[in-house]
Amino acid sequence: MNTSTSFTSKLTSADGINYINIGLMLFSLTVAYILPFELFLFSYAVLGPLHYLTEISWLDNKNYFLKSKSDIWLFILLVVFITIGIFDSKSKINLLIGSFLFSGFIYALIILYVEKLGIKLILVFLAFIASLIFNFNKYPEFPFVLFAVWLPTIIHVYLFTGAFILFGALKSRSKSGIISLVIFIACAFTFFIFMPEHFGLSVTDYGKQSYSLFRVLNITLYKLFGFGNMQINDAALYFGPKAIAIMRFIAFAYTYHYLNWFSKTTIIKWNQISKKRMTIIIVLWILSVALYLFSYKIGFYALFLMSMLHVFLEFPLNHHTFIGIGKEIKSMVQK
Repeated sequence: MNTSTSFTSKLTSADGINYINIGLMLFSLTVAYILPFELFLFSYAVLGPLHYLTEISWLDNKNYFLKSKSDIWLFILLVVFITIGIFDSKSKINLLIGSFLFSGFIYALIILYVEKLGIKLILVFLAFIASLIFNFNKYPEFPFVLFAVWLPTIIHVYLFTGAFILFGALKSRSKSGIISLVIFIACAFTFFIFMPEHFGLSVTDYGKQSYSLFRVLNITLYKLFGFGNMQINDAALYFGPKAIAIMRFIAFAYTYHYLNWFSKTTIIKWNQISKKRMTIIIVLWILSVALYLFSYKIGFYALFLMSMLHVFLEFPLNHHTFIGIGKEIKSMVQK
């Protein structure tokens, strides 16, 4: 084996991928400090669509980690309802977005253990009714914020990414995996420990205009981290040190989430698909980026359904991951 082949082999090994990901974390952290708003907007518009398309394709090849692929139809229906609600904020459907997300998340757990369709539907209906009884659709109450705001955003890109890192490290008993998890967590804490008032570049007018689509995430996280109630104005959202710290965390979480996916291509092999499917993915990705370039708002709404769909379709994998973490920890304790 020559030197270049040996180096490539080490680079694509599990440990090599972990060290690459540590580098990607530090890269994401650095850029997030300098250009938090613009980094997020770039990652969401350019890396995001390619991630949605390739992950949905990969999940399809994996049968969505379900016993029956037909179970995804309820996910699709719920995502359609949510999309309608987002487009028409005055509709009654808009008032049920929290319930739809909660029901989808619970349904993903139900279908891992229940095979009979009738029982699946009864259980998810009961979950939906429970969400109505406990008022999961009232902003800014905690249940709504947890499921309608955080679940498809920061929980999906940060908490679930961390769970994947932990599961991989436990399953392979990898020291480099544990190191990468520690650095992943440390990066998030760094933004709230080191909050320089004058550091990096100020958000541009384009950045402020485009990011207005996501401001509810910042407002709710601001309160979650104990910073109080953020005033909904430019001075508070785009220039306050604590608000900037939150934005850096969001930018880091999203950017690394996407980079992590692409860094593991040689391990999960999402690229092993037909030329026809790959061509379709590339064409759709180019069109998606073109829409964002034309108008960030148009791009956001045009890609919203696909973005939300990839979140829902990943729910079974998320549950499998947490179940796997539990089994690995139990196995380690019993030894």
